[in-house]
Amino acid sequence: MACLGVGEHDRDSDVDPALNWIRSTRSMTNGNCVEVAPEPGQFIRVRDSKNPSGAVLGFPSAEWNAFVGAVRKGRFDR
Repeated sequence: MACLGVGEHDRDSDVDPALNWIRSTRSMTNGNCVEVAPEPGQFIRVRDSKNPSGAVLGFPSAEWNAFVGAVRKGRFDR
C-alpha cells in the first residue's frame, strides 16, 4: 500500500483490514470520536468512529506525534 500525504484520504476498503483501531478512553458513549490505527512503516490512520467504512486519513507518525503533543500542551485550546 502506498503511503498517503498528510491529510490525504483513502476508503476503508483500501486500508489493511488487520489494523488495530483504537478509540480514546476519554471518548463519550455518544460516538462522537475518532479512531486511530498505527500502520507498519511509521504511518498512522485516522477514521470517524461513527462511519468506519468511510474516508480514512493518513499521517506520517512524526507529524501525528507533533499534533498530539500540541494538543496535550493546550495549543488548540480556545
